Amino acid sequence: MRTYNNISRPEYTPERIEELKADEIFVFGSNLEGMHGGGAAWFAFRKFGAVMGCGVGMMGQSYAIPTMQGGVETIKPYVDEFIEYAKTHPEFFFYVTRIGCGIAGFRDEEIAPLFTAALDVPNICLPESFVSV
Repeated sequence: MRTYNNISRPEYTPERIEELKADEIFVFGSNLEGMHGGGAAWFAFRKFGAVMGCGVGMMGQSYAIPTMQGGVETIKPYVDEFIEYAKTHPEFFFYVTRIGCGIAGFRDEEIAPLFTAALDVPNICLPESFVSV
């Protein structure tokens, strides 16, 4: 466990997130069109305020990172943008899901290196599979 903003948080993003505290954000893989029809994107739409038609950025208690538009190199700019957003919004705690590792078809070993710069950001929580890579 770790503490952020005087609240105890898990060391790694939980496999399943059913609810969030008021300052917590669900970070999920999306498509550029914002058609949140499956996987974590559907869950973000149903539970955490993701908006149909919006495929990038902050919405409600969710943050979309597009992963369906091409190879890993097309995802990196969006991950970099997210990391900068998290750094400038210390009032939030971000749970990054295994973006790109479901419907988009990437492996943890391909996506995890994109989050290297997030390892030292105290308000970003990564999946254990990303950290171990």
